[in-house]
Order: sequence, then structure tokens, then C-alpha cells
Amino acid sequence: MKKAKSMAHVMSSLLFFFLAGPVSPQPNFYEGKTISLIQSSEPGGTADMRIRSMMAFLPKYIPGNPTILTEYMPGAGGRKAANHIYRARPDGLTILSSTSGLIPSAIMGETGVLYDIDKLIYLGTPYSEFHAVFFTRKELGLDTIDKLRAVSGLRVGAQSVGHATYREGRVFSYLLGLTKPTFVVGFSGPEIDLALERGEVDARSSATESVLQRNPDRLAKGSNVHFHSIFEAPRGNKHPRFGHLPEIETFGKSDNERKLMTLLRNLKRAGAPLVLPPGTAEDRVQILRQAFRSMFKDPAFHGDYKKRVAEEPSPLTAETLENMIRETPRNPEAIELLKSLNGAGPLPPR
Repeated sequence: MKKAKSMAHVMSSLLFFFLAGPVSPQPNFYEGKTISLIQSSEPGGTADMRIRSMMAFLPKYIPGNPTILTEYMPGAGGRKAANHIYRARPDGLTILSSTSGLIPSAIMGETGVLYDIDKLIYLGTPYSEFHAVFFTRKELGLDTIDKLRAVSGLRVGAQSVGHATYREGRVFSYLLGLTKPTFVVGFSGPEIDLALERGEVDARSSATESVLQRNPDRLAKGSNVHFHSIFEAPRGNKHPRFGHLPEIETFGKSDNERKLMTLLRNLKRAGAPLVLPPGTAEDRVQILRQAFRSMFKDPAFHGDYKKRVAEEPSPLTAETLENMIRETPRNPEAIELLKSLNGAGPLPPR
């Protein structure tokens, strides 16, 4: 009789377990823990300012208030850090803050991409609206597009081959019709600005927030640069300070070039994704996704972000970002053109 009662107790306990559904997230898992937030860029740039703002707010939205430490891992246009996170221990304690090259490099099938964008776990992005401008040193006197095209061998500065700034500088150079430009790499973002001032490079592409954050004097009368064009993502999203510049797609000559710009806009709208390694426990994924959702809604975060980055955040949640990446059109001709522009060779013929 006792044995029968014991068996009934066991069965009822099992029944309760299955009916209760999945175990809820561990609310105190992160208590006393340290999260490593890996940046795929150098310190001091705009990407670093975005991270600093998030680090100031994110811990309070993670139950247990963990410590968050940042680690810089630049290299190969962001591929080094992306490959690292793909192989990292999936314990929920390592997050990658990628550059905007994470998705394009994979879609183009670039050499050295060892990660699968459809297996990475996304937490969101702090921005989904983007503007970049192309400008030259004022001493060169290139104050019109015709003058810009007439000069051969302009030196365009960038971080590394495959980096977002490098790719955007090549796209501007290609569509503006520059004559035999050369691309000088090996800088950090702030170092390109210094090289421009010293006359070591002649031109660069830059995110508008980087200009406003590091060099607001360039918008003043008597600025030491000439601005030539702007890239808008999404197109038609006019920048309040640079909206007078011609949008780069207006210089396109073919349907393939217009398809290239459509692809680029979709990729740029993915922003700078924050990701976890594949296989991270679902409860920890949900804790972190909820933390980012809450932070993105915080007015204080918006104010701090604007102060540091000089632009309003335009965040996307994990689910929206994930869907956007999966639904990005992958036109073969546009991808081939983008690969040429992302590489180290001469610009493709038009």
C-alpha cells in the first residue's frame, strides 16, 4: 500500500512538472557575474561612444546587475571579432558589439568569414538610420563635382580593407566618378581626421555623427573641408545638417548601380548588431533581449546617447532586426559589384 502511494506521488509530481511548462528564466543568474562586451572596432570612435552609452544603462536592466567590461578586437573589417563570438562559449557572458560590416561580409562571402549570420543570436541594434558624407581637404580647392572628378589619384583614407568606412569611401568614389583614386588604410577613425588635417590623405567618408561628435567646426563658415555628397539610409531621410548635399544614388548610371544602393541601404539599416554565440541558453537570451528592449525605451538613455554620439538613437529590437536580416534582398549582380567595391583592387569600370 505504501509502495502504491509512493508511486502515485511520483506520478503526480511528474504530471505537475510537465503541465507547468518550461522553466522560467533564472532571474539571479547574472548576480555577481561579469559580462564581456567585445567591440570589433578601435577605442575613441563613434562605435565606442555608442557602447559607452549602453554600458552606462544596460546593467540596471539585467537582473542581478552584472559588471560589464569592454574589450577591443578590431581587425579584418570586423571579421576577427565576429569569428571570435561565433566560437565563444555560449554562456550568456560574452556579447559582440559588431560594426556594420557583420552582415555585408557574410552576404558577400568574403574570405575569412567563419560565422553564419543565420545562426548568430541577435539582441538588437542601437541605430537603424544612417547617414555618411564624403569630403575633401579645402586646400585642394575641389568645391564642385567637376573639379573633384578632374583630379587624378586622390588619396582616400580609411581603417582597413573591408571596414564599413572603407567600403563607403569606395562607393562614394565609384559613383562620384573619381579618377584613379588610391585608398590609404591602417588608421583608426580619429586618426583619419588627423591624417586629413596633416595632408597625408585628401578625402574620406565618415558617418555624420562622427563629424558632429569629433569635428563640429567642419560645419562652420571657413571650414577646412568641402562636403560633396551624402548617403541616406533609408533614402529620403534628410539629415538636419547635411540635407542640402546630393544623395549618392543620384550619381548612379545603371540599374545595377541602383540595385547596389538598395542592397547597401538594407544592410546599413541593420545598424551595428549586438549578438550572442549560437547555442546560448534560451533563458539567458530572453533576459538580455528584455534588458536591451527596456534600455532602448529609456528616455535617459536617449539623452545620454545623443550627448555622446551627437545623433538620436534609432534602435531595433532583436526580433525586428532578425527579420530584417533574413528578408534582405540578395541580388547576385549587386552582390558582385559590392564585392568589387569592398575589396582591395582598383575600382570596377562603369
